[in-house]
Amino acid sequence: MLVRLQKFLAEAGLGSRRHCETLISAGQVTVNGQPVTTLGTKIEPGTDQVSVAGQPVRVERKVYIALNKPTGYLCTSRDTHDRPTVFDLLPAELPRLFTVGRLDYDTAGLLLLTNDGTFSLRLTHPRYKMPKTYRVEVEGELTPAQGQQLLHGVLSDGEKLRAEKVFDVRGSRLKLVLREGKKRQVRRMLAAVGHPVTKLTRESIGSITLGNLKPGQWRYLTNEEVRQLVGAQ
Repeated sequence: MLVRLQKFLAEAGLGSRRHCETLISAGQVTVNGQPVTTLGTKIEPGTDQVSVAGQPVRVERKVYIALNKPTGYLCTSRDTHDRPTVFDLLPAELPRLFTVGRLDYDTAGLLLLTNDGTFSLRLTHPRYKMPKTYRVEVEGELTPAQGQQLLHGVLSDGEKLRAEKVFDVRGSRLKLVLREGKKRQVRRMLAAVGHPVTKLTRESIGSITLGNLKPGQWRYLTNEEVRQLVGAQ
């Protein structure tokens, strides 16, 4: 069966589909020894020989992991300043993985990792609006009016940011649900209403929660959990 080249690369663990499109456009991908730069080119897996930067691409088994990311870890495969990354917490024998979205260096909590580009897209693309729940501690105490502001939307750097739900507000502590994925969104929203974040933890992504995972621990997602996430939109 013919599949689009960028989809094949994403499912082989080369990154998100958008990243794979960038590899193709940059001329780093060859099919049967010939450079291919046209997006939408179709290949037949198992018959056509695909390489990236001269290295053959092999489709690996799909892996889906839930990790409780501690603060002080980056969501990149390597860092020029030699800071620890989330991949340092995983066994070396796992296939090459990438994070499904990111958590900031100073943010903890649930992080998903995979080598399945289609799965990653379903969880991160804005049109799917995957809900994510965060536990937040802030400076000062959040008022009911400020909680309503977060629901109706606040402006940060000219961008409107809003929470899907604000609940369990107890003075300087609260939980909120986002269906957007803007950069440093929780921190920007709380700063906009006068309460800078002091501690931030992501508790869930869709139906997947931290559960009993301690900071630095990880587990495989079950087949049912993967189906629930992909079918949640």
